[in-house]
This record gives sequence, structure tokens and C-alpha cells, in this order.
Amino acid sequence: MNTPQDDYALNLDHMSAADIAATLPASVLATLHGTDITVFRVPDDASDTAACSERFGIDLEDCANTIVVRYKKDGGERYAAIVTLASKRLDVNGAVKRALGAQRISFASREVATEHSGMEYGGITAFGVPASWLVLVEAAVMERARVVMGAGVREAKLLLSPQQLLALPNATVAPLAT
Repeated sequence: MNTPQDDYALNLDHMSAADIAATLPASVLATLHGTDITVFRVPDDASDTAACSERFGIDLEDCANTIVVRYKKDGGERYAAIVTLASKRLDVNGAVKRALGAQRISFASREVATEHSGMEYGGITAFGVPASWLVLVEAAVMERARVVMGAGVREAKLLLSPQQLLALPNATVAPLAT
């Protein structure tokens, strides 16, 4: 019996290996190599999460966003990628701050997030972020059978099992949302 997540894959414009190699940032490509993650095309007007959900019939509960935060810890400035469901609200100043052991925390500006991640704003993904970054995965993400998330560029998305996030260096799962 097909699940809704299996049905998602049937309605997507899957990218060929050549298109993936020509489109995705090198850091994302390197992280995805050898996985069974589906990469699919998204028109620019459907790149934002809500528009993608509506266009492709993907439940917001199955859409995961990657948010870049900047925080101070031990006198230094650091960055982290937070993966959360589009349907959840992050507790940045409480749960996220505690999980990072941060003294101060804020969302990274658009310019800082794209410069430091090497990805396009609106397409940032936990796959391919710098090795020095922590990747915090909100616990509710792990309860989904499949999630759709950014691919490093606005014109593509990833469809994957959340378990694949655990293979990322520095990945940790924690309750971070309300």
C-alpha cells in the first residue's frame, strides 16, 4: 500500500544525475553522494515552503525548513543549521539556545546565511553546511516517514527519510519547537 509520501515521489519532476551535478552546490552534492535521496525540480514561484506544499500537494507536516542561527559560546561566534517542520514554531530563545549551550543567539541575516553556507536563500539545507556547524534536528522531524526540504538552490528540493539527517556530521535530535 502506498503512503502519501510515496505518492509525493510519483508527482515530482525528478532531476537526472547530470542535472543534479550541474545545479546543486558542490558541498551539497558531496553530502548527497551515495544516498537514495530524491532531488526534484521546483519552479521559482513554488520554491517557498507554502507554495511548494500547495503546488505539489505535500502536507506542511512533511515540509522541513533549515534555518541558520548565529550564536555566541565560549567567547566566539558560531553558526548552526536547525531543521524543523514548517508546521512548527521554533523555541529559539529557550530550547534552541539551551541545546547549543549558547550565551546569545539570533537568526543569521540573509547575507550571512548565504555567504557562510554557500547556498541560495530559500534553498538552504542541512546537507552540505560547513563541518564546523552543529546541525540540530527538531524531534518532530524524525516522526515523519519522509520530508521535503531545500537542496541548496531555489530550483530544487530533496525528498528523503528523516533518518538520513542522522548521517550528517554534528547532527543532534532535540525537542526544539512548540
